[in-house]
Amino acid sequence: MEITPQIRFRGMEPSPSVEEVIRERIGRLARFDDRITSCNVVVEAPHRHGRNGKIYHVRVDITVPGREIVAGGGPEENHAHEDVYVAIRDGFNAAQRQLEDVARKMSGHRVKPHPEKHHGTVVRLVPEEGFGFISGPDGREFFFRRESMASSSQWEALAEGTQVRFAENEGDKGPYASAVTPA
Repeated sequence: MEITPQIRFRGMEPSPSVEEVIRERIGRLARFDDRITSCNVVVEAPHRHGRNGKIYHVRVDITVPGREIVAGGGPEENHAHEDVYVAIRDGFNAAQRQLEDVARKMSGHRVKPHPEKHHGTVVRLVPEEGFGFISGPDGREFFFRRESMASSSQWEALAEGTQVRFAENEGDKGPYASAVTPA
């Protein structure tokens, strides 16, 4: 990778140690795709919040032929990012995952697809056994377990007739639902 990365700091003084860590992480990215044509990194320290402290945001923009990758820098309030080095690690890890996916697609390797989400209605619940059935958009019924819910409070809130979103799967005993969430 023969590029000169741009590293900018917002809301904070430039730090040689932070810049060194960023340059090292940029160097690691070349292992995943040596066709990187540009890399811009912005480290932002928003104004101090009352009790929350500074939460750093790190945005990593990478350009490869035919594709731009943007990772991090979102408005999420991850308190682990009160440490700028953790924010840098997470931003670059997200960029690396995206870069790996782009490299796999470009080389013809299959990237695991994410299951399509469907809407349905809970038609039967057996709470004491921890399972139920969802009627899908095409009328098929999908078995699901309490463990398919994101949280136990979501399970407790379910009732027959509740609208849900779910991922369709095919099992040995027929279709089943995973990643079930109230709609």
